[in-house]
Amino acid sequence: MSRFSAISSSAFTKKLALALTPLLFTISAQAQILPEAAVGVKIPLTQKPTSRPMMVAFVPMYQRYYIADGGLAPAPGDLDMIVSKSKVHIFDVNGNYVNSAKPGYDNRSIYFNPNSKQLEVITYNISSAAGFAPNTGVFSLDLSETGDLKETSKDIYAYNPAFGDAATMPAYNYDAKVYYAKQERSNTVLVVDLKNRESVGKIALDLKAANVQSDDITEHFVAYTGVAGEELAVLDVDHKSVLIFDLTGKFIGKSALPSTMKLRSQNHLNGLGYANGMMFVYHEPEGEFGTYYGFKVLDQVK
Repeated sequence: MSRFSAISSSAFTKKLALALTPLLFTISAQAQILPEAAVGVKIPLTQKPTSRPMMVAFVPMYQRYYIADGGLAPAPGDLDMIVSKSKVHIFDVNGNYVNSAKPGYDNRSIYFNPNSKQLEVITYNISSAAGFAPNTGVFSLDLSETGDLKETSKDIYAYNPAFGDAATMPAYNYDAKVYYAKQERSNTVLVVDLKNRESVGKIALDLKAANVQSDDITEHFVAYTGVAGEELAVLDVDHKSVLIFDLTGKFIGKSALPSTMKLRSQNHLNGLGYANGMMFVYHEPEGEFGTYYGFKVLDQVK
């Protein structure tokens, strides 16, 4: 059962939820890594992704998950395609489909920012490493009173070379207000502060201690868990496990995924996320359009 209670339609309850949200996200916690990951939620996709399934966000005041597609970016100079056709799909807290919308961005990351109380996205080519394209950067998506996506959004920040690789799927540390941008084919994670045009730090994940190679794990994604001493997580696709590191890159431990899962090459590149205290993994063979599994890999003790 979620630690967030269901939100009523009253304005008072919504205001209370908004006030409490930062507290819920910033509680310091100790956690034990679960030797075997536990399924917290399953989200079967009800329509084919417009391109490729990317990341998952959770907005607590609406008790909803938001799954972003990525790809189909607007082409430079193409006046017929000034926005991306990629969609964002909305599901309730139990994984039931609600609706979909097309914000117009080639999404790579989607996350809820408890500081701004906004649902935000980071696009492909945030670093402009592949050349500048329209609708590139960090944006907030406008939501209705019930949590539905509107057809409007706001600019937060334009492209920033500090993110490095064009295809990175950055995670947001809402405590330190920085991003972690994993670089492809490496163990390197760049630390990004939007106010700087160069990375403010670099984390080298100790893959040797985890007994893996860089091509075993996710190419572009590292999760921020919010748990002190166990802040970073990556998916080990080849060995079907979630690897946990601290902010120095030290390997802390791993949590095994079900051996029956059939992970594919695209799991190296997309279909991931960390939201509502769970690591999300896209299981393409399950269901007509694939299913997202939310795995609890850390047993938090408040």
